[in-house]
Amino acid sequence: MNWLEYLLPLIFLFPMAAMGGIVLALRSLHDARVQSPFNVPLREPGQALRHRLDQAFSSLFLNGALGPIISLAPLVYGMGRMLFVEKQDWVEWALYGLLSTLLVLAFSLLLIRDYQRIRRLKLGLACELAVGQELERMVRPEAHPYFVFHDVPTDSFTIDHVVVTPHGVFVVETRARTLAIGSDGKELNSVAVERERLRFPHWQERRPLHKTRQGVSWLTQWLERRCGVPVPVRGVLVLPGWQVDTSEAAPDILVVNGEQLARQLAELTPGQMSDAIHDKVIHILIERARLMELKHLRQPSV
Repeated sequence: MNWLEYLLPLIFLFPMAAMGGIVLALRSLHDARVQSPFNVPLREPGQALRHRLDQAFSSLFLNGALGPIISLAPLVYGMGRMLFVEKQDWVEWALYGLLSTLLVLAFSLLLIRDYQRIRRLKLGLACELAVGQELERMVRPEAHPYFVFHDVPTDSFTIDHVVVTPHGVFVVETRARTLAIGSDGKELNSVAVERERLRFPHWQERRPLHKTRQGVSWLTQWLERRCGVPVPVRGVLVLPGWQVDTSEAAPDILVVNGEQLARQLAELTPGQMSDAIHDKVIHILIERARLMELKHLRQPSV
């Protein structure tokens, strides 16, 4: 029967399918979420980036392990076909080879994507940790009027850091960018801040300022709804390692390189905030962090 010539070679794919099943089983053992035995709602600096980095490494593992198995499957199937046919069809063999080649190219592109993504996330995490370490200098015993929250979740995105001081609340966003290289081989580390964009040596960006303003807008409205009164909120964009020119910058966003960040935030006074509102802001941020953490822990593992 002609259809058996196409069905029987599938036997040779069973070992490869078993290997793929083992790879998927090993991947399912990976769970980046660690539950603390203590009731600690505060998130660590860069926790969202850590989670994305774990996902990127998981994707790299899957593509690196399953890529060769899936790419060789057409050739293995074709070799099985040779045992059950009397006359070889070289056009059919060419199709098997073409399919394997396309699969190799596809998985190679996926591996390159994962590699570049991991590089970007590692750089971002390093800058997040550096800024978080600088902000932690503001934290003193509980009687001290400063409080720092990391990876504060909103309705649709995450704010890197929220700092509560006696004079207002700060939305602190961190952006990691690799230093540019000039024609003479020297590093170019100067960035000019305009009202709506950042002008780096070889490119320009608008999204970092937009994201910071988006965080300020959301937090301002959310705190006003929860507190019943307006709460002064100001945005801060940190570009670690860059020399920042703010001569043309808008006054609503403070753009700095992160050095002496704790001292700068302690000296800024975006508005007036009573002690009662100050304590209430800290309380509702702690409650939101606790609720979001519980929601995250209850989600099933992927």
